[in-house]
Amino acid sequence: MAEKNALPLKDRMKIARIPMPELDPSVRSRNFEEVNQGLETAAALTEATRCIACAKPGCVVHCPVGVKIRDVVALIYAGDYLAAAKKLREDNSLPAITGRVCPQENQCEGGCILGKKGAPVAIGNLERFVADFERTSGQLGLPAIAPSTGKSVAIVGSGPAGLSAAGDLIQKGHRVRVFEALHELGGVLIYGIPEFRLPKSIVKGEVDNLRRMGVEFETNVVVGKSVTIDELMQNEKFDAVFVATGAGLPRFLGVPGEHFNGVYSANEFLTRINLMRAYQPSEYDEPVYDCRDRDVIVVGGGNTAMDAVRTARRLGARTATLVYRRSAAEMPARAEEVKHARQEGIEFHMLTNPIEFLGDEKGWLTDARCMKMKLGEPDQSGRRSPVEIKGSEFVLPANVVIIGVGTTANPLIQSSTPDLNTTPRNYIVADPETTRTSKRGVFAGGDIVTGGATVILAMGAGRKAAASIHSYLTSGLW
Repeated sequence: MAEKNALPLKDRMKIARIPMPELDPSVRSRNFEEVNQGLETAAALTEATRCIACAKPGCVVHCPVGVKIRDVVALIYAGDYLAAAKKLREDNSLPAITGRVCPQENQCEGGCILGKKGAPVAIGNLERFVADFERTSGQLGLPAIAPSTGKSVAIVGSGPAGLSAAGDLIQKGHRVRVFEALHELGGVLIYGIPEFRLPKSIVKGEVDNLRRMGVEFETNVVVGKSVTIDELMQNEKFDAVFVATGAGLPRFLGVPGEHFNGVYSANEFLTRINLMRAYQPSEYDEPVYDCRDRDVIVVGGGNTAMDAVRTARRLGARTATLVYRRSAAEMPARAEEVKHARQEGIEFHMLTNPIEFLGDEKGWLTDARCMKMKLGEPDQSGRRSPVEIKGSEFVLPANVVIIGVGTTANPLIQSSTPDLNTTPRNYIVADPETTRTSKRGVFAGGDIVTGGATVILAMGAGRKAAASIHSYLTSGLW
């Protein structure tokens, strides 16, 4: 039983939120060390003391995976960090990851009542604290595993949706095998997020924890090419399949000059940096994009664009500039990432859009012709649409341009599974509540259904899929 917070409510509400310790910007902008350093024990205890233990905790309601946050924070306050970690893992298979990259300000912390008049409890920082404490203690609090059901599930993709589903399904007694197309496990967690924000060792540690629970993994398997969904079910006798491949096909701007050498997608840029270990230049001499002493422009306003421009800065770019067609208020990137980027010397050109890329006679990029924008009426996203300002063209020098304006669905699985219904944009059609597709026994969730979203929303889809798959396997009803 967690110790009850004896400090009077009014005193708890006077405690200031404990800031996250960070590496100095002048140091971190030249290396790939993790920016956020984590809370010390005393700081975590103070932060946990701020929780007022709401009768109806909004933090839980706003958490896509339903973590029992109030209970976790109470255990931290009581000093039982291993119990807090075990409680976390009941609902979240990847706490050390979500504690680092989840946009808590829009979710659990957004539901914290303290945020109405001040700063919410730093739930994400506390989550990271207990997950890191557990890891360094060597005393992993794995959840109980139910007796074997004799049923087996194939999960396609080892990103956040797939790993989250695997963690839930293995607990329910099903055999689980995760298939990954690349040679490293973790999906976007390993190839899409830079080392300074999410160290690879953290991802590998969480994958190893799932292995300890009994989850099987197989890499270098391109489902839709190496093996089809039908073959997994008919030949390999999987009782259900969960498609969690994400949406990894990059989008471009469709403007003149995108063919020049030096124009890349953020997806390709970050994947190559991460998988070829360009973040360890003293150990690996890999053929990655040369940003040293070059003018680099990244187009976009989301976390991926922010990751790309901050990575370019660390690779020695002469100038690292973010170009975004809306204003700063409309940027979907996390406020913390924007703050860190500004601290690291990233230049921002808001209300600006490239209209053409220019190059030399040898086919190499030299400049980006841009146009200033203004905000018009709201679009379907609820954000005001950018409108061109005629006659406002100007040129920015650019040797490297990285396009980070989003991704779309890779059609490989859909094209090899003809009875799987898809949208006109090639996303898989799945019931939003059950994650069931048009094909019996096949479920889908995460970005391959919704389009690009956050890690925690993908994990929420994975948990929803696991519950639905378990219901199907135990009832036989479709």
